[in-house]
Amino acid sequence: MAEVRPDSAGRHKTRTNIVECAAQLLRERGAGAVTTRAVAQAAGMQAPTIYRFFEDKDALLDAVAEHVFATYVAGKALVEDSGDPVADLRAGWDTHVGFGLANAALFGLLTDPSRGARSPVAAAGLEVLRAKVRRVAAIGRLRVPVGRAVDLIHAAGTGAVLTLLATPPEHRDLDLADAMYEAVMRSILTDVPTLPSDSATAVAVAFRALAPKLPMLTAAESALLSEWLDRTGD
Repeated sequence: MAEVRPDSAGRHKTRTNIVECAAQLLRERGAGAVTTRAVAQAAGMQAPTIYRFFEDKDALLDAVAEHVFATYVAGKALVEDSGDPVADLRAGWDTHVGFGLANAALFGLLTDPSRGARSPVAAAGLEVLRAKVRRVAAIGRLRVPVGRAVDLIHAAGTGAVLTLLATPPEHRDLDLADAMYEAVMRSILTDVPTLPSDSATAVAVAFRALAPKLPMLTAAESALLSEWLDRTGD
């Protein structure tokens, strides 16, 4: 789904206005309300103007998803660490669940497999999660490889939000998300920081998180060490 690239400040401003108006319609009335006519009316322009920037409705919805989610991801990336990686991981989970419940239509777009490959901004969001998990690994609290932990947290968080969104607001049990988080943490965290005498897997995972930061290693040596540690963690 191609879109016309802006070639001037004026075109960029117009495109931004279209996306913001579409985002408001999506937030207030759902994806079905984001029609070319409705967006054009909200943006104060003729409907054909939309097609100078977006090939079709799907391209416009993709741009809206990228715009809103990019703002959300940027905010997550700017949050300072509290000094407790496990607490920061929990805070990130709560933020994710809150965002999904507050942006139901957008969350549906972002998690719809039919919309193609994962967007760059969604990948950036996963990288924020991965960085949080690496910090947990670095203090010896992770019992599974970082990639496995990221996949489990991402799958659980997405599933919890979609389940809650499928339930009428007045019947939602928000404890469901808490219970899901606790279940995942029991499967990926150690109870206390791992010591050398503890699980070889947890020790390898912790060292794997620190390996890329060792200044005495060349890039090739760091890659080889990481490969060995990945085998141990698996």
